[in-house]
Amino acid sequence: MDTQGPALTERSDVPAVPGTAFPRSARLLKAGDFARLRGISRRIGTRHFSAEVAANTHDGARLGLAISKRVSKKAVRRNRLKRIARASFRLTRLGLPAVDILLIARSTADLEPNAVLHAELAKLWERIATLNGTSAAGTMRD
Repeated sequence: MDTQGPALTERSDVPAVPGTAFPRSARLLKAGDFARLRGISRRIGTRHFSAEVAANTHDGARLGLAISKRVSKKAVRRNRLKRIARASFRLTRLGLPAVDILLIARSTADLEPNAVLHAELAKLWERIATLNGTSAAGTMRD
């Protein structure tokens, strides 16, 4: 009896859409990358998310997520926000400029349904895509 089941990569019911992967090269992984963004980035805010954006030297956009316990004490709810953010980013990653994005969830995001969060993230990615310059000029940072 085969107890392992089908391999995860053999999902024939889910069509492969080109350009919707989320490879390691599209993620912010190192603490130094996050720290660099906190110092030189440009802030873009929405009702439920805040994004810190700075130009990078890589081939495309990279995403880092910061969803703390202040957003929700329950890991399952924080993970839901991360899944929604990653899924939304995967769909628009190729249309974004070469920037590093640190997406920070606000505590109000936990209370919203998925559709509202997807719509808000789509607007946020659109705003990031239309940025003329990603320098920190004009922000209130010291």
